[in-house]
Amino acid sequence: MKLFSALFITLMATMLFSDIVKKIEYKGLVHISKPVALRMLQFDVGDEIDPKQVDNAVQAYFKQGYFKDIWVSFDAGELVFNFVEKAIISKVELKGWKDDDEEIMASVVQIKKGTLYDMKKLEQAKKRIIQAMSQDGKIDSVVEIETEHLDNGSMKVTFVANEGGEILIEKLRYSGVKALDSDDFDDVIANKEHQFMGWFWGRNSGKMKLKDLEYDNLRIRDFYMQNGYLDSKVDKPFVRVNFDNYTADMSYEIFEGQPYTIQKITIEQAKDVATEAEIREKITLKKGEVFNIKTFREDAEKIKTLIADKSYAFVQVVPDLRKDEKKHTVEVVFKVMPGSKVKIRNVLISGNNRTLDRVVRRELYLGPGDMYSLTDLKDSRNSLGRLGYFDSNTIEEKRIDDHTMDLMVKVKEAPTGNIQLGGGYGSYGGLLVNIGVNDRNIWGSGINVGVKAEKSQVSKSYSFSISNPRLNDSDYSGNFSIFHSAYDYNSYTVITDGLSFGTGHRFTRNITGYVGYGYSKNSYEFAGDFNSSLYGSQSFFEAYDKSAITVSAKWDSTDDFYLPREGFELSQSLEFAGVGAKAKFVKSKTNFSIYKGMAEYLNFDAIFRYKARFYTMFDNGYIPLAEKFYMGGIGSVRGYQSYSLSPMVADTTGYDSYNGQRIRRVGGTATFSNNLEMSLPLVPSAKMRLVTFVDWGVITDNITSNLVNENMISRGGYGAGIEWFSPVGPIQLMFAKPLLDKPDDKTSVFEFTMGQRF
Repeated sequence: MKLFSALFITLMATMLFSDIVKKIEYKGLVHISKPVALRMLQFDVGDEIDPKQVDNAVQAYFKQGYFKDIWVSFDAGELVFNFVEKAIISKVELKGWKDDDEEIMASVVQIKKGTLYDMKKLEQAKKRIIQAMSQDGKIDSVVEIETEHLDNGSMKVTFVANEGGEILIEKLRYSGVKALDSDDFDDVIANKEHQFMGWFWGRNSGKMKLKDLEYDNLRIRDFYMQNGYLDSKVDKPFVRVNFDNYTADMSYEIFEGQPYTIQKITIEQAKDVATEAEIREKITLKKGEVFNIKTFREDAEKIKTLIADKSYAFVQVVPDLRKDEKKHTVEVVFKVMPGSKVKIRNVLISGNNRTLDRVVRRELYLGPGDMYSLTDLKDSRNSLGRLGYFDSNTIEEKRIDDHTMDLMVKVKEAPTGNIQLGGGYGSYGGLLVNIGVNDRNIWGSGINVGVKAEKSQVSKSYSFSISNPRLNDSDYSGNFSIFHSAYDYNSYTVITDGLSFGTGHRFTRNITGYVGYGYSKNSYEFAGDFNSSLYGSQSFFEAYDKSAITVSAKWDSTDDFYLPREGFELSQSLEFAGVGAKAKFVKSKTNFSIYKGMAEYLNFDAIFRYKARFYTMFDNGYIPLAEKFYMGGIGSVRGYQSYSLSPMVADTTGYDSYNGQRIRRVGGTATFSNNLEMSLPLVPSAKMRLVTFVDWGVITDNITSNLVNENMISRGGYGAGIEWFSPVGPIQLMFAKPLLDKPDDKTSVFEFTMGQRF
């Protein structure tokens, strides 16, 4: 602001002492409109004004933050406010650390294009960048702000970051540790002593994490309390840093005390809303056992859920510990203050720019007029996650008063239409590629429509399918598909034309059932002639038709469609073939998957997964070769080509070899395979994860004679891969190495799929 000189103020005072404002004008005003500027004045045209009123007006305009200079002129009753506005920032860059990372620019820098040039805000951004670098373990970091005036009058701002060094913890000491093993502290603290080959998986890198340093002593004390040491004290660490080589020594002073056993468990309710027996059923802690603070918290949460499910949304469970320091016993007290019953007033949905409101609402177990239930709220979140339509969802509780609340459902939509790609690279078959197009949520209706055209070195197929998981928003589902395919099973090609349709029903929140019918006509093609007598009294390669009824049931308690972090799936299907057609058999398929997020144990977003499949079939007259089971590839045992693991018979006219013999793969009648996987965050901002896996499976056949290999084939595989939520859908890139492989096995080094669950 230009300073008024004494003479100018005197003249203004003389001019304004008793003069009347006849006109008010603004010059250089852009960010505030003239009507808004006039409303900010404490006077109007026709009023008498004095210098103090003008000064107040100037200060009011300055507080808006848009101007770097304001001055006033007054002549013949015309009052003119002159403004020089701050320049607009048209370009913002971050260099030297997380260069122009979109997430960092939004969350840390917080300076956007189009904002006004304000040095105070730039300095605040600079402090945030330095703080963020320090949280990465960097010290002595420096950030400089470079500005450039552009030809169009705007400003370019560049934050130039110079990262400091990382501190390596060379020595970590604990004083006072007697009862527990200090090595166990590594499981709970973030700052650990450097180990040899610390860069290797499972070893301690020793890099100091400054943001966690102030909490590590609390984590150690919590560990003591999990073992009953309620009197334990852990001082904040003493850190000695050598800035010449950025190394540090750390030490903790610890007082352990004695472990406490539980002498009594007491429940105190402000008002009785649940029986004591109901509450005690939720409590895991036992009288006479060593106290565990972790179990104590979990029990309090279980009690809270029990009471909240009775519509007491604002219930508080206040735990209390009454210690007898002489006897080292503790009375555990749960104080339950339920508050009032709460009803849902309204459910508001946002973020579903494409998906219809009704598609979201039908997955919610709470609606306007319903009484509150915490379990219903959690189940609603999981149900929305299992749709696969949203990247994320939250349900916020907005308290209206002691008796009512609104639920704010916020979703972030994910791409549901995608081009499905799949394929791999094998040492035998080379590069394989397939393609398909589908949309799981067409026009936001929740209806799944797919048109698939697949062409690879081993397959060719065309299909159209449509399914609706909630017919007319009911608990019933329906599907229809028509298809043509030609698939090479390594030793022969199966050509299939068919259709299928069916209906399902959701019996509970987690249990669904399905019954369907399918019909297909199937034939075979070969390379050369074959000797049918090698396959028993009946040829396996006769053209056949199949008419089958399928019945299935499924339990699904997972929290997300593509990347679940909790829950499990269990499904069982039975296919009865032989309804007026040549193929006659019963096929059973059992699938099981369990998912567990490891963030609470490892302090980062790791996910453990176990998947198992058990398939078997029974002969009711005729099992065609194409209906039998084959193993290998993604979905069973990685490291081998898809469908390449199978019982085999000798055939002098065949074209595959095994131990020097000509063979044909004839499939199995039973197979079991399972996978252990650990998914780890790789590039969170790009939704990219690293997965490591170990697979193992067996396949056997109890029908075919003249087998040239073992009746029960056992193979394994291991490797790593990338899971990526790309803009066109989820992609898996898998690199595998076989285990227990034989010289003539068809191995596969690399496979990829798109559009499948991880």
